[in-house]
Amino acid sequence: MEQKPIFIEKQYLGREFIPLTIRLVLAMFCFAAYFFTDEREKNGDLLIVVGFGIIIISIILGFLLHFRTRVQNKSILLDGLWTTRLVKIDLNSITKIEKNAYSRYLFNNPVYNLHSKGAIRFFTAGNDAIYLTDRTGLIYIIGTKHVNEFLRAIEAEMAN
Repeated sequence: MEQKPIFIEKQYLGREFIPLTIRLVLAMFCFAAYFFTDEREKNGDLLIVVGFGIIIISIILGFLLHFRTRVQNKSILLDGLWTTRLVKIDLNSITKIEKNAYSRYLFNNPVYNLHSKGAIRFFTAGNDAIYLTDRTGLIYIIGTKHVNEFLRAIEAEMAN
């Protein structure tokens, strides 16, 4: 029998503050360049089309789910976009849990199931992450905006 998840978090691609700001500044630049051109030619009209295109893409990205994190049945389930596979992390094999900053950089690219330098990364938004180490020494880095609730859910599921 399936239990209800004790923690669910959905992370969307277009809702992170810094990339959204960058896209909106680019759109404003296109609009400003359009209004400051002397002669309204077809090239000037292209700037207005690109500006509106950037805004429409930003709106669409705000509703595009990157991945969903669930904690249930002594495991962490991560499932992403259409072509990604479900990743199941068994909590029985986890030896160490840490709460830490995801990265020291200001800009971080969204990643799903990125294998790099002995770690597997899952990240869309936020500054914090949960570091899980399993018996083989493999580290799972799961970025989250609700790090304390996620940590409590993992610890509660491991205690059961």
